[in-house]
Amino acid sequence: MIATDTLNVPRTAAPAHPALPKGLAGTPDDKEMLRAAVELTRDIATARPAIYWPDMLVSAALGYAALAGAILLENPALAVLSGIVSALAFYRALLFIHELTHIHKTALPGFRFAWNLLVGIPMLMPSLMYEGVHTLHHARTRYGTAEDPEYLPLALMKPWSLPVFTLTALLLPVGLLLRSAVLVPLGVIIPPLRKLVWERASSLSINPDFRRRAPEGDFARMVFWQELGASGWAIFLLGWSATHSWRPMMIGLAVVSLTAVLNQIRTLVAHLWENEGEAMTVTGQYLDSVNVPPPALLAPLWAPVGLRYHALHHLLPSMPYHSLDEAHRRITAHLGLSSTYQQSNYAGLLPLIGRLARNTMLPR
Repeated sequence: MIATDTLNVPRTAAPAHPALPKGLAGTPDDKEMLRAAVELTRDIATARPAIYWPDMLVSAALGYAALAGAILLENPALAVLSGIVSALAFYRALLFIHELTHIHKTALPGFRFAWNLLVGIPMLMPSLMYEGVHTLHHARTRYGTAEDPEYLPLALMKPWSLPVFTLTALLLPVGLLLRSAVLVPLGVIIPPLRKLVWERASSLSINPDFRRRAPEGDFARMVFWQELGASGWAIFLLGWSATHSWRPMMIGLAVVSLTAVLNQIRTLVAHLWENEGEAMTVTGQYLDSVNVPPPALLAPLWAPVGLRYHALHHLLPSMPYHSLDEAHRRITAHLGLSSTYQQSNYAGLLPLIGRLARNTMLPR
């Protein structure tokens, strides 16, 4: 809240400035930064199929090849190493779901279908679980509020909340298997269960109070086919494992668990998580978000497909991931090192986790 000296001011006088929320929510928009971000990057705002397709296909192929190694190799050390490679490759392949929510539906013909067929449905995370949800996180009046499906004020919570938040990701693959193999098929004959599963268990969100609206139109038809594919695959996995061997599926679940934990750790540092529920300006949203630009060498591993520039992504949500490096360079060169833009750039993963952990220990 901006303090205003009211001594000797008549009760009827209006304040010199409008009252603003406290914290980042009260940050006025830096119009020069917002204008520069748009104007400097118009020529690199088109998704390039020659980058998207090979990147996704190679990542998926490497993930499956390394998963086969984890299952078939007899040497335990090599099997574990292969499993780690598989988790990292699948992590990159899976994060193309984020791109699918932002690129225009006609930008990459066939890409959504191919990604769901090769990655989303086999991993039991079809694009329906993110499309129509993630865009709410970018809505000007929803970000950081109770209506944001992807926001929790983690920095304002208890210290134990961070390890609990991270480790719950270990259970994600089991939950996805139960959802697609049991709950979705049962929902076909039990309408209240179908409604519950859609509202509470059909989105990759972290806000436990989020309730998803029923799908409509073309999206509802897409949901039907994706759910059918995911349920068919989940039932096949359970049936084959019960009649042959549980080992391949258990190794696969372990690999996906590692992938989920990697993503949960990345989520911990995607934002500062310091908003207390107020609607925020675009600049406030930017400052509550995180870039980890070069020279942070490991960032492409734990924040692949452009997610090392998460704050910049909140300025330019539709910018394809392969253009974010260049966009960052242009904006930095134009605005300089003392600009608002620089305030969301951080050195790496560990300092960000340390900052978040320290904030949870502060007295409230």
